[in-house]
Amino acid sequence: MRILSATTPGVTFASDDAFGLDTLANTLYVRGFNQSQIGATLDGIPMGDQGFLQYNGLNIDQAEIQENISGMELSQGGGALTVPSTQNLGGALQFYSSDPTDKFGGKVSQLFGSNNSVRTFVRIDSGALNSTGTKLFVSMARTNNDKWKGYGNQFEQQVNSKLVQPIASLGKITALFNWSQFRQFNYLGMSMNMFRKLGPNLDYLYPDYSAAYNAALGNYPKAYDVLGNESDLQNATYLDGAQSQQNYLMAVIADFQLTPRLDEKTIIYAHLSDSDIEATEDFPSPNGAPLVQADGPTSLRRLGFVESLDYHIAGNTIQTGVWYENNAYSYPTYFYQQPLLGEGPPRNPLGPFRNPFTEELNDQFNTNTFQYYLQDTYAIRHDLRVSAGFKSFIQTTHGGAKSNNSFFTGETELPSGTLTASSAFLPHFSINYKPDSHNEIYVDISENMRAYSYSPWFVANGGAWAVQNQQQFVNNKNSIKPERVWDYVLGYRYTSKHFDMTADIYHADYYDRLLNTTAGLIVQPISTIVNAGRESIYGADVSATIRPFDGLEIFNSVSYNDSEYKQGIMYESAYVQLNGKKQVAYPSWIYKTNASYSYRKFRATFNATYTDRRPLSYVNDVFVPAYWLAGVSAGYEFGRIGVLRHLRADLGVTNLFGSKYIGGMGFSGFPVTGDYPTLFAGAPRQFFGTLSAKFR
Repeated sequence: MRILSATTPGVTFASDDAFGLDTLANTLYVRGFNQSQIGATLDGIPMGDQGFLQYNGLNIDQAEIQENISGMELSQGGGALTVPSTQNLGGALQFYSSDPTDKFGGKVSQLFGSNNSVRTFVRIDSGALNSTGTKLFVSMARTNNDKWKGYGNQFEQQVNSKLVQPIASLGKITALFNWSQFRQFNYLGMSMNMFRKLGPNLDYLYPDYSAAYNAALGNYPKAYDVLGNESDLQNATYLDGAQSQQNYLMAVIADFQLTPRLDEKTIIYAHLSDSDIEATEDFPSPNGAPLVQADGPTSLRRLGFVESLDYHIAGNTIQTGVWYENNAYSYPTYFYQQPLLGEGPPRNPLGPFRNPFTEELNDQFNTNTFQYYLQDTYAIRHDLRVSAGFKSFIQTTHGGAKSNNSFFTGETELPSGTLTASSAFLPHFSINYKPDSHNEIYVDISENMRAYSYSPWFVANGGAWAVQNQQQFVNNKNSIKPERVWDYVLGYRYTSKHFDMTADIYHADYYDRLLNTTAGLIVQPISTIVNAGRESIYGADVSATIRPFDGLEIFNSVSYNDSEYKQGIMYESAYVQLNGKKQVAYPSWIYKTNASYSYRKFRATFNATYTDRRPLSYVNDVFVPAYWLAGVSAGYEFGRIGVLRHLRADLGVTNLFGSKYIGGMGFSGFPVTGDYPTLFAGAPRQFFGTLSAKFR
């Protein structure tokens, strides 16, 4: 994601750590659309929402080790029709993993860096094992680093394996098995007031149980008095927050050329994830302690298939396909007793989680999705292609609360019920004109719809079921509709040996814009979802790359985006006018520069990004300040030493100038007005070094 963000106009990625391990804090935007409004696939497998809860998918960072990714494509605007997704309002990200090599070999790399960072990567390729060409690879990555502030570490380990079996001249069958696990202490979500008054190093109090215990009784640390309001005092003095997750992704992919004109691809996949999301909350334990440990052991089970056909005839490429998926997702919440002060340490934020004294609630969802597409790309001339097609989909989700402890939730009945999003005709039209090898003009027009998102009742920014109670859910069924967007893109591209340029202008008409409004505490938010009517997006991206001589490449881009709500919302029984207000979390201006120089076996790179201020509240009365973020890296390849080939050493510095800034934002939603602790401070300057090599 960071690589994509560094050199793609209109794309922003922000986090609170250099590796982007913290899914809670990661924020990806493409031309005003966030990661839950962008489709994603890995080798054609649907990856669903790339947000932190991943109720319908898997984050690409947990799905595939970055060294195994051979390519990625970002289709902006409406995204490709062929992408299996019910959320790609603003484009699609398609990732491709590398195949095993034909000859035996492998890769190794070892990273060391700031905050005791250690990362190891090993990959072994079998080469062709028999006369039919059977080949496979197995790889492993292990990352561990201390948090740059506060207590705890971030740990992740992954295994990727892939087997390819050629089937004579017909094609190939691919089987993949990916596993990942992470366990990490989270960073504290901050408000702008917390960030300004106590600085970016403010974090959870763990392991200082005494300070958190007394804060829960209303006796806050003296240094926190500068915050000046009870809400921020409570939000700044939570004991801990942590998460762990284990994922399995399996697929069999058949890719055949059935006739000289007909190509067929079948994907059958399964995805299993289990996770724990932990926080200590200000509720009473049965023993009288003012704190409880809350744990949400989530479970996700996805099964599905994708079938596609491509037929070539008389200058036409006709593409059609279907996608079906069943998704079972559950999120109960259990409370565990914390000790009285002086009777021992608090419970470990990473578990084990045993013997809860109560179940607060249990949310369960089951979703069936069916999608069909048909598209024809016609080469009118060798330099002019026109594509026209449509997709249809229907998605039905049934679920919500299966149990409710009203003493803790404060509600007699939590949201539960069924919602269906469907559309029979979502058109997509494009023209590509390339009069010569240097110039290209393209137009893309599409309509897309996003199915309803869903996640537990208490999770802010969590979709249609994340409302206060059952009555509000019933009322909303009459007022909310699936979000729809018409996307329009007009672009020009010029390429040559020494100079490349792209220029895009785009517009999106957003209908039935659904906003999750949030108030209250981080771990006890009060949320609702409202239909804000229309949003209008206008923007432009311009980028240029110059290569004045061999070895030197300089990239610059400027992006402008004007995303404005056009209507108002009902909030706390009052009408709030949002007409003309900027969309939360996305900057109006982004500037990027990247300069790289290579000479023989040496390479150096400098990059910098300016991110304009971003609205925090829907009425735009609080903004997150603008910031610059720069990095530098250099590497030298030593060539072959013994069995090692391409032995290489790399050094890098992130946040080169030590900027103090807000990176990721929005994990607990956005307020209608005022400040809210939904922000993450970005990591300080950090240093990393890597040794890598190939062997055969």
